[in-house]
Amino acid sequence: MHLATSTSLSPTHKTKMLERVLSSRRGASHADEAANDDDEATADESKTKKHLPISFFTTRATNYFTRMGPLWPCLGVLFLVLLLIFSLIFNSRSFVCVSPYNNSVSRSSYFGFDGLESDFGSLGVPWCRSKHGKTVEWTTKDLLKGLEEFVPIYETRPIKNNMYGMGFDHSFGLWFIARWLKPDLMMESGAFKGHSTWVLRQAMPETPIISLTPRHPEKYLKKGPAYVDGNCTYFAGKDFVDFGSVDWGKVMKKHGITDLSRVLIFFDDHQNELKRIRQALDAGFRHLVFEDNYDTGTGDHYSLRQICDQFYIRGGGHSCFKDSDEARIRSKRKKFWEKAVDIEELCAPGEAWWGVRGYARDNFNHSNQPISYSEHFQNSRFVESILDVYWELPPVAGPSLTHQSRYDPARAQPPIVEDGRYGLFQRLGLTRLENSVFNGYTQMVYLQISRQ
Repeated sequence: MHLATSTSLSPTHKTKMLERVLSSRRGASHADEAANDDDEATADESKTKKHLPISFFTTRATNYFTRMGPLWPCLGVLFLVLLLIFSLIFNSRSFVCVSPYNNSVSRSSYFGFDGLESDFGSLGVPWCRSKHGKTVEWTTKDLLKGLEEFVPIYETRPIKNNMYGMGFDHSFGLWFIARWLKPDLMMESGAFKGHSTWVLRQAMPETPIISLTPRHPEKYLKKGPAYVDGNCTYFAGKDFVDFGSVDWGKVMKKHGITDLSRVLIFFDDHQNELKRIRQALDAGFRHLVFEDNYDTGTGDHYSLRQICDQFYIRGGGHSCFKDSDEARIRSKRKKFWEKAVDIEELCAPGEAWWGVRGYARDNFNHSNQPISYSEHFQNSRFVESILDVYWELPPVAGPSLTHQSRYDPARAQPPIVEDGRYGLFQRLGLTRLENSVFNGYTQMVYLQISRQ
């Protein structure tokens, strides 16, 4: 583009432009150039001269570029453009908070926070730290293989429009985790219309399920699609018992379970996750999945994502200054992502940003208790003391592929299928799914816990 523009200049303009470019490299006048031309001719005739002055080489270079005509100004302009680009790339490092999953410079630092780039993790992703640094056994390769297998299964789901329930991302995550762990018993707290029960059944066709939910899924059958499982024990309707009130010793004995590490529990009940962890730990359970692991400043219950959002954890902590870089970035992202929150929503008076503006919410937001930062900090230390494994389900694919607009990628880890990899997205069968099924991602998390 620059070359085409330069060659269209008039001869007079070319000469003036050439003078400007060359003036920074030499101080000689045109008369001096003519004298130097004679010196150059004399020097060329003597092949045996061993020591040449530096002015000889600079003069030759100057005359060479002069003879190149209009190409030299173009090269000068191109050099300045490249210099500007490299300067932007290296100087932009100070503008971003790097995700704990990727230490490379975020694409947002160069392209700008326009909401059109993925920017995964550019605002930091809090990560609960385990006691001994353990992580999950599965890899991205395993997740990709699982996606290819799960897509055709998901297409047979009985509840096609699971509004207010799980979308594709979490359905895949729950199916994959259950299928990988192969538990002897699966439990869920919160079933809604039964979609999660159906997902667990697809993962483990013969394994018994226990479902605790205030309203029995069969009630929804009167109005539309729902799922009721024949090999499921329901604590629902008039038989409903809250997870924390169940006599688990009696229930486990009834199901013939002696090893509680062979039980998987799925929570989609919008309760304080710290409360649920304590209850599960007291009962002796080890493998937990929380469907709605809401980000700091969002959600209707106190989540692990909120608990582990601490200054001492990389990717955690927030600035409540209205003139800060974070405030500016959040304000811009708010225009593009439904669940992005700005400083006004994140911070309460007194700059309380933990939980949801300094509150620990519970019970579908019916309980909303203020919590001090000291107590919030102690909660994170407790979680670390009993945590063996913490793993957040990545988004299935980048937003340019799924066209999701709900969660803010700046507060999520990189997706399984990254933006730009449409061929892989298509090969996995994901193009066959409606865009709406990708709009329910809320950082679902798998935990393995044990006593300190």
